[in-house]
Amino acid sequence: MTGLSPCILPVLPVVFSASAIGEREDRPWRRPLLIVAGLGTSFAFFTLFASAVIAALGLPSDFLRNASLVLMAVVGLALVFPAVGHIVERPFARIPQRSLNPRTPAFAFGALFGLAFVPCAGPVLAAITVLSATQGVSARLLLLTIAFTVGVCVPLFGLAMAGQQLTSRTKALRTRLPLLRRITGGILVATSVVLALGAVDGLQRIVPGYTQRVQAAVESGDSAQRALSSLQTDVDAPRVSFDDCETDPTQLQNCGPAPELRGISDWLNSEPLSLADLRGRVVLVDFWTYSCINCQRTLPYLEKWDEKYRDAGLTIIGVHSPEFEFEHDVSNVAQAASDLGVEYPIAIDNEFKTWRAYDQRFWPAHYLIDQNGTVRQVHYGEGAYEQTEQLIRTLLKNKDTLPAAGDDRETPNQAGTPETYLGAKRGNSYADQTPGPDAADYAFPASMPNDSVALSGRWLQRPEYIEAVGSDSKLRLNYSAAKVFAVLGGQGTVTVRDSAGTRAVDVSGAPTLYPVRDGAAGRSRLTLSVPAGVQAYSFTFG
Repeated sequence: MTGLSPCILPVLPVVFSASAIGEREDRPWRRPLLIVAGLGTSFAFFTLFASAVIAALGLPSDFLRNASLVLMAVVGLALVFPAVGHIVERPFARIPQRSLNPRTPAFAFGALFGLAFVPCAGPVLAAITVLSATQGVSARLLLLTIAFTVGVCVPLFGLAMAGQQLTSRTKALRTRLPLLRRITGGILVATSVVLALGAVDGLQRIVPGYTQRVQAAVESGDSAQRALSSLQTDVDAPRVSFDDCETDPTQLQNCGPAPELRGISDWLNSEPLSLADLRGRVVLVDFWTYSCINCQRTLPYLEKWDEKYRDAGLTIIGVHSPEFEFEHDVSNVAQAASDLGVEYPIAIDNEFKTWRAYDQRFWPAHYLIDQNGTVRQVHYGEGAYEQTEQLIRTLLKNKDTLPAAGDDRETPNQAGTPETYLGAKRGNSYADQTPGPDAADYAFPASMPNDSVALSGRWLQRPEYIEAVGSDSKLRLNYSAAKVFAVLGGQGTVTVRDSAGTRAVDVSGAPTLYPVRDGAAGRSRLTLSVPAGVQAYSFTFG
């Protein structure tokens, strides 16, 4: 299904036209097969081994792809302009049958394009990419990669054969092979430019996602998920469950040794730290993600404890494990941390290695660790601030000289509506509507159940968000809370209307959390008028 999906559209003109420019021969399937085999071979090799090759050579992470795009453009120009072809082939003039000209071997032609070929990153391809980077290439992973690549290449081979047959059976085309080569060269140059500029996303928005439901049914099925899960051995990160210790956050307990911080790619506000180096200090490890309102409500308490007790022996480490894709961007995390006033160390856990080591499942969650490296308190979610501060003070050796404890009793949460997601991956609160991946028109239903959302106007749905694609796109929410927040991305002004009046929310830059309502607690409705191009990820409440 990946080989038929809209995301490989940039490949199709090249495969079709490149197969059509070969000379007639007794084995008409040979050139199409070699082109597709070259593409598949280089794609599989690049997927499995590129990170190791790049690391060994000390190259930038995007070097191979950029180099292939440049070479594609050069080959395309050589096909369009014979004079350019003569210049390009001079270095190869002394190597018989190896010159770079319109008759460049078909396998090498496909291999060149395979470096820039990036199909849709569904669960299978994501597993291949992550596992090859984190656990190395096993026999099972190699077999999975080969199977996936063959599956992608089968429909491409059918298309390549169609191009070859069109030329071989059409006399007018056979007599105009030089013109066809120039057209193919132009397609190569155009494709390299489109890929270099990242215009593929725009193309996917225009073309309906006609295979998405079938792909989801295949790749997200129980048997596929079990097979993918069985590949993830995590031998270097044994999981330790702390659920038994979480039942009582008011007392110091012996929950066992704290797992070391693993797989941290970057540090903010600090040099790299380890729990081993922090022996002798009390450590609070807090798992969070910056667009989570529940996490944001805990931050003032953490910031206060950091300011009050850092010099007395407390180290707070915020382990940032992203919930949404945009939260993987370290610059986004740094900007959000600055905006939120977080000054204690932040560990970027984009590969979830520390998250898995702690058997984590919640945002936020914290683990209080004593001077010997033993976890003494575990708490999931918001709350228990007063109890946590008292336990911190108990663990600090110089507690008699500590500043006075603050009043850390939390304000009761007035939210009755749970966090509401809007993307296809977790969106399940739509009222009598089923948004899809294709741009479509919606109308508000006559009635909305409590704690539901509904669409009006033109929208499309992606795995993590919905995006307005028309001038009259609206989003309605039936909720119970005092405060409403929305994770929004894109550029534009969202107009919010409810019984209290009309407000404007200016959205710009990377997706982040925006307050959209602050009033008395209770059940109410609000309607957001969303300009085209703005994405909505989720609602959270307080």
